[in-house]
Amino acid sequence: MTIRATWVTHFGFTRAPFGKSIPANHLFTRTAFNEAVARIRFCIAEAALGVITGDVGIGKTVAVRAATAALDPTSHQVVYVANPAFGTRGLYLTIVSALGAQPRWSKAELMAQAQMLLAAEEQERHRRVVLIVDEAHLLSQAQLEELRLLTNSEMDSKSPLAMILVGQPTLARQLRMGVFAALDQRIATRFALQPMDLAESASYLHHHLALAGRTDPLFADDAISRLHRAASGLPRALNNAAVAALIAAATEGKALVDDTCAKKAVAELTKE
Repeated sequence: MTIRATWVTHFGFTRAPFGKSIPANHLFTRTAFNEAVARIRFCIAEAALGVITGDVGIGKTVAVRAATAALDPTSHQVVYVANPAFGTRGLYLTIVSALGAQPRWSKAELMAQAQMLLAAEEQERHRRVVLIVDEAHLLSQAQLEELRLLTNSEMDSKSPLAMILVGQPTLARQLRMGVFAALDQRIATRFALQPMDLAESASYLHHHLALAGRTDPLFADDAISRLHRAASGLPRALNNAAVAALIAAATEGKALVDDTCAKKAVAELTKE
């Protein structure tokens, strides 16, 4: 038996809207999101290095998920690093473990092992390794240098893997520093994901409500405008604001989320 929250039942949703567990083919798309996905796919196809940046909650990781969802596992091996705050050795440990080997003890042996496994995946198994480093703005100078070395293969004539660095805007500024010039020059594509505008926020809300079984308007226009402003066009923040507004409306027995409910939601989310 499925137990649903009162507000979900009140609005007749088939499931709670604005959740994370949405199949890749049901994700909301917009021009900026589609471009981020296209850039990531380009890097995968060309075994290139790409950088995707944007504010917290803007949908960077979701774009990565959309770009990699349809990859054939027989020809691609995705190695996802959710948090790189584990030193230079941790990078090699993650790669070696993901490729099914037992990591060697010394760092020198571990580095050689990672490079050998990457070469074997590409040359013997004909499988492209796609290394995705999330929260890449947390990478240290030493880690960034190790990543640069990983992209060097066969006297710098090719890369043994595709690599996507995903992080906050500080990552883009960091890579422009002179000390990272050698890595910066290897970046084939870089893209800064921008927030949604008001029209996109409205479409985003409609899309997620439709996934939950309601295609009719549930948010008044002034409520949408208020929630958009409060969320600054960031999808994750808009999710939270929309849910809070729906709960406020259900609590008052309303069939429509009006500006009063939106105001309550914003006040709740911004109070200290």
